[in-house]
Amino acid sequence: MRKLRVGLAQINTTVGDLEGNVQKVLEYVDRARDMGVDVVSFPELTITGYPPEDLLLRPRFVEDNLKALQAVVRGCGGITAVVGFVDLDGDIYNAAAVIHDGALAGIYHKHYLPNYGVFDENRYFQAGSECPVYTVAGVGVGVNVCEDIWYPGDPTRAQAFGGAQVIVNINGSPYHAGKRHFREQMLATRAADYGVFVCYTNQVGGQDELVFDGASMVLGASGQLLARAAAFEEELLVCDLNVEEVLQMRLHDPRRRQERAALANSIKHVHLSDAPLRPDWPSVEPRVAPALEGEAEVYAALVTGTGDYVRKTGFQKVLIALSGGVDSSLVAAVAVDALGPENVVGVSMPSRYSSEGSIKDAQELADNLSIDLMIIPIEPAHAAYLDMLAKPFAQTGGRLPAGSEPGVAEENVQSRIRGNIIMALSNKFGWLVLTTGNKSEMATGYATLYGDMSGGLAVIKDVPKTLVYRLTRYRNALSKKPVIPEAVLTKPPSAELKPGQLDQDTLPPYEVLDPILEAYVEDDKSVDEIVDMGYDYAAVVRIIQMVDRNEYKRRQAPPGVKITPRAFGRDRRLPIANRYKGF
Repeated sequence: MRKLRVGLAQINTTVGDLEGNVQKVLEYVDRARDMGVDVVSFPELTITGYPPEDLLLRPRFVEDNLKALQAVVRGCGGITAVVGFVDLDGDIYNAAAVIHDGALAGIYHKHYLPNYGVFDENRYFQAGSECPVYTVAGVGVGVNVCEDIWYPGDPTRAQAFGGAQVIVNINGSPYHAGKRHFREQMLATRAADYGVFVCYTNQVGGQDELVFDGASMVLGASGQLLARAAAFEEELLVCDLNVEEVLQMRLHDPRRRQERAALANSIKHVHLSDAPLRPDWPSVEPRVAPALEGEAEVYAALVTGTGDYVRKTGFQKVLIALSGGVDSSLVAAVAVDALGPENVVGVSMPSRYSSEGSIKDAQELADNLSIDLMIIPIEPAHAAYLDMLAKPFAQTGGRLPAGSEPGVAEENVQSRIRGNIIMALSNKFGWLVLTTGNKSEMATGYATLYGDMSGGLAVIKDVPKTLVYRLTRYRNALSKKPVIPEAVLTKPPSAELKPGQLDQDTLPPYEVLDPILEAYVEDDKSVDEIVDMGYDYAAVVRIIQMVDRNEYKRRQAPPGVKITPRAFGRDRRLPIANRYKGF
């Protein structure tokens, strides 16, 4: 039986850390070599980290990435490795280096450059056109990059019909909830359509707003899942491929003979070796890691994205304003799981309107999570602000507008005082502030600019309020004793900026609000389409107006971990000065 042992190195790189990325590649190359791997593959743009964005516009960065690649080449003796990097050949290319036994054997240029959602590759790269097939240990191996396999047809088709029995596809595929199912289905279709093994290597870890789930996998030539790496964890996934199965399938498919004849002159064949570079090894049992689903998947993404954002930006500790509400409680739990309780500090800033229950809940949460809690009452500052603003707020006549009864402006003074305090603590101690607003609030503008929006990372910015509650109950179920007090989950949500205030004084119930927001923000549905889903016309119009007029706030919000198919910021870009209403 002819077999090829493949290793999928699912690693967490850091953009711009060329030396660190190279070191990690070489560590995994050593591990793969020690396990008898014939071909080890690494994620897309491994050397630079993904996505490098406008660093690619700096010639020195591109040159340094090429020097870093040479260090990888020198360390790949006795093995074949596929490593993502930026190639320079008159223009720059998103490329894969094929390294064989310590020498650069070939370079593949990515064909399809995505330019939708969070992707902007046409801004930087030239597209490739060649479809090389490499013979490794006597097996035809086609190499391509990420988006290339998402499309039916070339380059995967050309490589398969040109003699490849195995396709190695390297990726920087960002996570959103539910994407794994679609990804596996797509890869199974490609494998079955072209009768090839598909080795899909994805990166893992957080990079700014993006989080990568890994979940690298190997699919057989009939589309069956043979091996899968864990989600949100670094791993070297090793699998033996029985390539004789591919040959047997192809003998029964006359289409392939005709296609191959037509492609005979267009496929570039590169012969590397007829036999393994190392002795034969006992077979390995392929690992199929359990798939994460639902709240477990989203929670792991938040933990991964938060932890990597903090570490990769050079911070150690984080600060969270704990109100005793469900949002700040969830953010605190995520932060502790990402960074450890010793690196998380809470601050409670009660006002004259804070309930005793909320203060107690914040303290109980801090105790359950074993984090330090600072208590800084804001009443002295609040009273001083109101006194200072009393005359201007009551001003009448002249060029100033007439004053009015106390309202939102007075309420938001409290939030802005709290914003000042947390940023002062951040400034003093070098802690990164994690904000606690959810997607429902960000969408409708139910947040205070320069108040509770102040900070460095908005952990749950892309998490609708209804999902916040589900995630909180999920996190409690992971512990023998719930870490988030039950009272936090059962009391009506409130900003507590005036007596008896509830979120529903301003917003529809979240069970109504969130589906409307999803339809408008993520699915671009019109008012009429949303109304046809069963919602009140006036309520729909009001919610859409809130979303549209608060675009200016979202532009000034910190980045947040992307977990939905369409997040605010990189995914959804709308003009602030915009008079289109659509109703």
